[in-house]
Amino acid sequence: MARLKLGILFAILLAAAWAAATGSPIATAASGQGRLRFRVLYTASHLPAEARKVLPQAHGGFAVDQRPGRGEIYFALKGAGILQISAELSRVRLLETPDELKNTNLHNTSIWYTPSGAAYLSFAANEAGRIFTTSLEGKLVHTLPPPAPGADLGHPAVNDYFAGAGNFVPTDVAELEGWFYITTGYSHLDFVLTARLAASDPVRIEWSDLAFGGRGSAPGQFGTGHGVAVPPGTRLIEVADRPNSEIKRFTRYGQYLGSLKMPPGSLPCDISYSGRYAVVPALDGPDRSKGAPIYIFEAGKLASTILPKEDLGLSNFRHVHHAVLVERNGKLYLIAQAWNPGDFAILEQAADYLRPGGTGPGMKPAPAATLCRNRFRRGRLGEPPSAATFNAIMVSEKNHNLAVIAIPRCNPRVSANHHRRTLGQNRQSP
Repeated sequence: MARLKLGILFAILLAAAWAAATGSPIATAASGQGRLRFRVLYTASHLPAEARKVLPQAHGGFAVDQRPGRGEIYFALKGAGILQISAELSRVRLLETPDELKNTNLHNTSIWYTPSGAAYLSFAANEAGRIFTTSLEGKLVHTLPPPAPGADLGHPAVNDYFAGAGNFVPTDVAELEGWFYITTGYSHLDFVLTARLAASDPVRIEWSDLAFGGRGSAPGQFGTGHGVAVPPGTRLIEVADRPNSEIKRFTRYGQYLGSLKMPPGSLPCDISYSGRYAVVPALDGPDRSKGAPIYIFEAGKLASTILPKEDLGLSNFRHVHHAVLVERNGKLYLIAQAWNPGDFAILEQAADYLRPGGTGPGMKPAPAATLCRNRFRRGRLGEPPSAATFNAIMVSEKNHNLAVIAIPRCNPRVSANHHRRTLGQNRQSP
């Protein structure tokens, strides 16, 4: 029996070591806190072959079709084109994409709707210096070029910048009631520029005379204005100020209202919303060695921190460039993209994945007999092992690590409290 125990333990530890070395996800691992804990559902193998070839260069973001009965998710990869994830997340298809979009980086994706109900995708093309707008099938319907020298963009510094042939480097675009808000954090400009929908059939978008922000340390200015979003049901604009670890909030007219602070040392890339939750992917977190976090906020408070690299074994997730949260049939899913190197994953909510007797939040302690029967079953189903002593492997949430738990005596007659005390005493610290 002792030899069998050691053999089982060695096999489990060897498998865990191999997963860590190869970057394979840890199948039993979860990351996060409370009910907002997630485990790996799909990895890059879920993507079409053409997308996997160029995935290491991924540098973009997602948009979710929020209309009732829809739910598809869109993003783009340079060298492959625009991709659509099915509403149920089980399929990813590559859309026919014009070469003008396929061969440049589309840094982020936005979906918006006309008053008549038509839906379009807009992409901030940071390399091409354009805002491309397509149908949901990838047909190019409009290109917004850089502002022309002499155009009135609503701020003297912005007008001077483009009069002097400054580069237009859009990093994101968000739409609110026919107005488009465009961040330019990869340029020295670093203002939020605006454009308006002049016509919807066919689509025509024109530059407008409102700009706000700018590079600097004053309230309402940015270190790098990277991502922009409109919180659902509001007329507010939120901008991820990456080096300052803040999500800055403005009125639709550019008046600064305040900031949502990230954990110190975090570099937020963007913010997106799903119901009562806000999701903030970070290029880096406070502890660089653990890889970048994905933060989930609820009512303005940090509710969960997901660490794809440290906790889930997704070794390429050293930097998270974008993530969105969706709900399907009462269950939450995170779709995430890494940068440098690029990677892709879909995570599923794992609040109830622990075995009976687990120690995670919301888990009810199991009776002692259940604790016995759920370990290394042998003989008739449900019959406790005959050995008086054995080692059991179970998942522990303490510091998000797997722990080896030693249960000194597996006897259904021993009280459940004794077993729970034993588990607490023997949990190994990392």
